[in-house]
Amino acid sequence: MTADPVEIMWQGRFITAKREGKWEYVGRARNIRAAVILAIDDGHVLLVEQYRVPLKRACIELPAGLIGDETEGEPVETAAARELEEETGYRAARIDEIGEFSSSPGMVSETFTLVRATGLERVHDGGGVEGEDIVVHRVPLDGVEAFVAEQRALGKMIDVRVLLLLAGGIMAD
Repeated sequence: MTADPVEIMWQGRFITAKREGKWEYVGRARNIRAAVILAIDDGHVLLVEQYRVPLKRACIELPAGLIGDETEGEPVETAAARELEEETGYRAARIDEIGEFSSSPGMVSETFTLVRATGLERVHDGGGVEGEDIVVHRVPLDGVEAFVAEQRALGKMIDVRVLLLLAGGIMAD
């Protein structure tokens, strides 16, 4: 199969809109990638809530952040550790890479690296960097399904990666 040339339709600081033949899609600019953190602490999972402009509402998510947005070539583990501490206030003794995943491959070329954070120690309240206003939720693993239902009832969006925590219940029905 011969690939069509990639046309840059628009580029901003963080994303690029592209056209390749009939396909239009967006991707991260400047080789920036993302890390998503599965942080389990004493039978609880750390989730974050923040307002997402494209959705026009708050979203419940696993902690996550950009890799290489400020330092090119930044290791995944370094970025994940930094983002976990900024967003949740927890420092991990260990970060293990689980693998690379894509959340919407039909329209976004971005992938993310899922990592597991263990040996957590709370070092501050979290909340992100200035302007992020992140709310941290420490949810019992056996209460994730009820928590998600409650947050949906409040009008919040649930990020697709939270499905990781709901898979057992979804598959059982």
